[in-house]
This record gives sequence, structure tokens and C-alpha cells, in this order.
Amino acid sequence: QVQLVESGGGLVQAGGSLELSCAASGTFLRINTMGWYRQAPGKQRELVADITRGSSTNLANSVKGRFTISRDNAKNTVYLQMNSLKPEDTAVYYCNGKVGIANFWGQGTQVTVSS
Repeated sequence: QVQLVESGGGLVQAGGSLELSCAASGTFLRINTMGWYRQAPGKQRELVADITRGSSTNLANSVKGRFTISRDNAKNTVYLQMNSLKPEDTAVYYCNGKVGIANFWGQGTQVTVSS
């Protein structure tokens, strides 16, 4: 089993920055791709960014140039640095980790961007 615990959400004004982190714990050999998804009210959950164990990254077009994803394999932790935040970035952000063919999710952290 894998437990993912997110931290770093909160309320910020438009143009501001936040950093999310997600630490994995439990019994596993290694986590492969880790990533961040978000879900706004009334919308489907969408991929924000993900990163392979070898640090290849994939970012949604809507966040390119503003968000950066990184990870520390020794700490089993993934980070999402969010800059130039916009009100449309408001959502619950979920951490995701893949171990083999299994998907694991964190409990989510709220990010609210005020205009």
C-alpha cells in the first residue's frame, strides 16, 4: 500500500505563488510516475503535470510557463511550484503516484486564487 500526503495549499491573490508537496509512504519498491491533478467544482479531474522517475516532465498547456514539477526520489516526494496564479487555477489538487500498474491518490489540497 502507498499513502500520499499533500501539503501547501491555501488562499492566494492572483499573480501570487504557492508550492505544493506530496510525500509517499508505505510498502513499495519504488514509485514510477508521480503527478498532480486538479478538480474544480462542476468539472472533471484533469492532469496538471507529471514527472517520471527519470525526471521527464509533462505539463498541461494551461500551466506551461507558470508551473514547475520536480521530485526527490530519495524522499519519495513530488513538488509543484505554482507561479503567476490565476483565479481559474482554483481547484482541489490531488497527488498521484503509480506503482507498477496501480494508481494511488492523495486526499487533495484546496488551492484558491482570488481576483
